[in-house]
Amino acid sequence: MAGQVYKGVLKKPKTLREKIVQSIVDFVEEVNARFSVHGNPPVYDTRLFPWAKELEDNWQVIRAELDKVLSRKDELPAFHEITPEVTTITQDKNWKTFMFCGYGRWSEANTRMCPETTRLLRRIPGIKTAFFSILEPGKYIPPHRGPYNGVLRLHLGLIVPEPKEQCWIRVHDQKLHWEEGKAIIFDDCFDHEVHNNTNGLRAVLFVDFVRPTYFPANVLNWLLLNVAYFTPYITEAAEREKAWEQLFYQQAKK
Repeated sequence: MAGQVYKGVLKKPKTLREKIVQSIVDFVEEVNARFSVHGNPPVYDTRLFPWAKELEDNWQVIRAELDKVLSRKDELPAFHEITPEVTTITQDKNWKTFMFCGYGRWSEANTRMCPETTRLLRRIPGIKTAFFSILEPGKYIPPHRGPYNGVLRLHLGLIVPEPKEQCWIRVHDQKLHWEEGKAIIFDDCFDHEVHNNTNGLRAVLFVDFVRPTYFPANVLNWLLLNVAYFTPYITEAAEREKAWEQLFYQQAKK
């Protein structure tokens, strides 16, 4: 957390302050796992989260707004250009993003461009992060794990190239294949990797939402996630995203 988590994506803590922060994160992760409402599997049954069906039922509406975004695909930022910490797993232009919100910081401009997607996203309980995640043909994301288990992750398939068996995500010991209009929900703190081993583009709606937990984990998790909102890791990413948006929408006016 706070840009110092080293578990697969960010850097290993070195200073005393960083080590203290990491020890707090490790402790809260243990509490989250112990008091998790739906247990701790790598992959969850989407029926545990009824709101996911509303996304599935409206996937074509979301897809239509994605298509509008993709008309300017070459101008979209690579993930590492917004969040440099992910350079440990991606450094090229083949993983692009279109951000709606990051750790609770909503993009006014991008949400205006995709109002129906935004309306659906705002109905998700505990939503923290959401964006269109776009992988170019051949893109591979090596094994890694997320920084903190206080959130769970949803992918809604929007564009899935053929053969779909060659476009997959492995979470722990399960290999999953996206389907257009279908959601998968998983814990990104399990080791996972992604490969679009096709000649087509893959796009999903990527959502992180607060993991349902019982007391006292729900309180500790709320505190940690809200502290993260003010850390340089989050604020600097928000500044980079805002700078990109200003350029993107200025170009649209020309």
